[in-house]
Amino acid sequence: MRVYVPLTLPGLAEAYKTGQLADGPFLAYAVTPALREWYLSDDLEELEYAALNRATLASLRLLAADPGAPRRRVVVAVDVPDKAASTDPGRGLDPDALGEVRVAGDVALAKAAAVHVDAADAEADVTAAVEALPAADAGDDDAQFVVDGAEDHELLWYATQEIPNLIDVGTAG
Repeated sequence: MRVYVPLTLPGLAEAYKTGQLADGPFLAYAVTPALREWYLSDDLEELEYAALNRATLASLRLLAADPGAPRRRVVVAVDVPDKAASTDPGRGLDPDALGEVRVAGDVALAKAAAVHVDAADAEADVTAAVEALPAADAGDDDAQFVVDGAEDHELLWYATQEIPNLIDVGTAG
C-alpha cells in the first residue's frame, strides 16, 4: 500500500540523519475505503492524488506546530505492506479522518518512493495558510479560503536521491 507521510523540512532532515522515516505507529494517508466513497472515483491515480492532498494539509498542521520550520509542506510517499496500515473504523466518513491510516511498524527512509515538497514561491501562501488555520478550524470562511489558497501550489516531485539537496535548501532559508 502506498502511504503519504506528512513532514516538515526539519522532519525530513531528521529522517535523513537517522535513516528512519517514522517510528511506528504513526499517522499517514492512503487510499482508504472512506476516501474512495468520498471522492467517488475508481481512478487510482486520482485517489492517490486525493490522499497526497490530505497529507499536505497534515503537513500544514505540522508547520503550525513548528514556528521555526521553513514554510514548505513536505510529504514522503512510501510503500508499506497492506497489513501494516489500518484505518480507524470508528471514524468512518469523518471528514477530518478521510484517508487517514495508522502504520504499525517502523519505516526506513530508504523505503521511500518519492518526496513531494513545495517550491519556494509557495512560501508566502503557505505562511498565510498556517497563520489562518486556527480561525479556519473555528469556522471562519475567509480564513478557510486562505488555507485553501495553499492548495493552489502543487508540490514538486523529487527522487529520494535529492533529499540532501532539499535539506540544504530547508536549512539555508
